[in-house]
Amino acid sequence: MPATGLDANGCLILNGERVFPLILSDAPPSDGKTPDGKDAWAEVANSDLGANFVRSGRTLAKPWALTQIDAQIAEERLRMDTARANGLHCWLRLVNAANLPTSTAGVSEPEQLLEKIVGGLKDHAALAVYKGADEPAHGNTAPAGLIHAYQKLKTLDPDRPIVITQAPLGPVGDLVPYRPAFDVTGADIYPLSYGHPHASDLPNRDISVVGDVTKKMVNAAGGKPVWMTLQIAWSGILPTHDDPDRVPRFPSLPELRFMAYQAIVNGARGLAFFGGQYTQVMRPRDAATGWNWTFWQLVLRPLLEELNSPTVWPALLAPPAQHAVTSSAADVEVLTRKDANRLYVIAIRRSATKTDQVHFSGLPHKNNGNPLTVGDVAFEYAQDPPSPPVDPGKQRFRYVRVANVGFTDWLGPHDARVYRFNIA
Repeated sequence: MPATGLDANGCLILNGERVFPLILSDAPPSDGKTPDGKDAWAEVANSDLGANFVRSGRTLAKPWALTQIDAQIAEERLRMDTARANGLHCWLRLVNAANLPTSTAGVSEPEQLLEKIVGGLKDHAALAVYKGADEPAHGNTAPAGLIHAYQKLKTLDPDRPIVITQAPLGPVGDLVPYRPAFDVTGADIYPLSYGHPHASDLPNRDISVVGDVTKKMVNAAGGKPVWMTLQIAWSGILPTHDDPDRVPRFPSLPELRFMAYQAIVNGARGLAFFGGQYTQVMRPRDAATGWNWTFWQLVLRPLLEELNSPTVWPALLAPPAQHAVTSSAADVEVLTRKDANRLYVIAIRRSATKTDQVHFSGLPHKNNGNPLTVGDVAFEYAQDPPSPPVDPGKQRFRYVRVANVGFTDWLGPHDARVYRFNIA
């Protein structure tokens, strides 16, 4: 089993290494194929360029059952074997074993289920994290039973975290009572639809509501980590017999990239991507495989390749910088991270319409005391620039000049930028 934990900055630790979870929720079928016949999970893992987690386990429609538990555990172990073979970790749904009665004589059925699930799977190397009750506050699930389940789980498997994902609804005060029931929390937020009631009850109707919900969950978490679940597809875009006028709507790559970075800027230490399994709104060739490979190719894979890159990945894991960089624009949110050799500044523009130059101030000096003079902009290329790049001989990212511990750059609507500065 992997040695699992959380560090002081909320990073997940697996086998001694910090990991930023990039979760498929749900993933393709574990025995599935892509439309061109490739192994599905090998494709989504893709040698550390794709996802690193899959949500696994039973579902509400097909929950854990004592009469079938041995077969269900055996089935899950096979799924975990496939995950392990492809370098993927599993986020295991406890479903009906995530809420234990608090006043029952003897051992209740959910508690028996929890004991058997954990006992049968905790030794598997692919199991990394448990998924507790889904959207419990919105579903009026009382915290007491979830707290009881958390306490029981910690006696069975004390090292692995449990995550509770809330709906993007309700005030922080309604979420605070759930703190004793989780190690990690978060919310699912799906802001894109045509005419369907918005997925959040916050007044913001722009995709920048992702940042607002993330901040709310950070407040609700009380210092515990937050993982956010972002949109591929969701029920509000699925045409039904009762509502045939619903029109499918998916995020574009710029939209999903903005939402991912905005969640990170506002405190997310992990991201899940939900809805790739909705065959109702897929191309027929994708529906035949059970997963939205078109969205994967056009949107999700390019985003995951960027997040997994040697350029961006260290920024996702680095601790906060001692002194935060600030921007001159009220609609530009900034996150400052620092490791031994680099300073990372992630900036996003909330506005859907504004374009102008933004000044960033508060950069530190190098470790040797000399001032910074240049930084680069991840995945924005400038071949043969008029000044040497930050890493000569490597990728020629566009650079920004630094003067008086600051720099200026253009930002347009919903831009997301990752700036790097060599402080060694």
